[in-house]
Amino acid sequence: MNAIELGKRIKEARIAKKMTQSELVGDFITRNMLSQIENGSATPSIKTLTYLCEVLEVPLNELMLNPTEGALSQLVAAKRYLSNGDDRKIIEMEECYPPELSDEFFALLSYAYRNLSKKMLESDHYLEAAHFAQKSIEYAGKGIYANDMIKSESILLLKQITEKYNSV
Repeated sequence: MNAIELGKRIKEARIAKKMTQSELVGDFITRNMLSQIENGSATPSIKTLTYLCEVLEVPLNELMLNPTEGALSQLVAAKRYLSNGDDRKIIEMEECYPPELSDEFFALLSYAYRNLSKKMLESDHYLEAAHFAQKSIEYAGKGIYANDMIKSESILLLKQITEKYNSV
């Protein structure tokens, strides 16, 4: 990562915390040094960067990773959750998936919702099962990885849920 991008991220984090440069630096470095760091004309030492992260309450990797690396690590985590059957963890990511990987997340969400629908059906939680099946159908039809097989399975699952619910 270059000094300009790092400085920009530090400044954005400081502004988000509604801190002045003087408040951020305290007695650790000069305000002038922070100004140079924020405009990219100086690169902070690891010690200074660690201090700034602590005061800003921002993880060091959040400042250091480029956005694509962060997005890819989220995708890798979501794929691992799917492999491990942690479907709810994928759904927790639904509101914060990286937009540049939306197609991939649509596919993963369609699988996760289908899996949860099956689990809810098995435990006779019909309303939740139906909700999850509908979400699966929705996501299975989105993006470049739209999946007719998952969509069809979820439609059939919704039919099973309706039949079981009506027979109770």
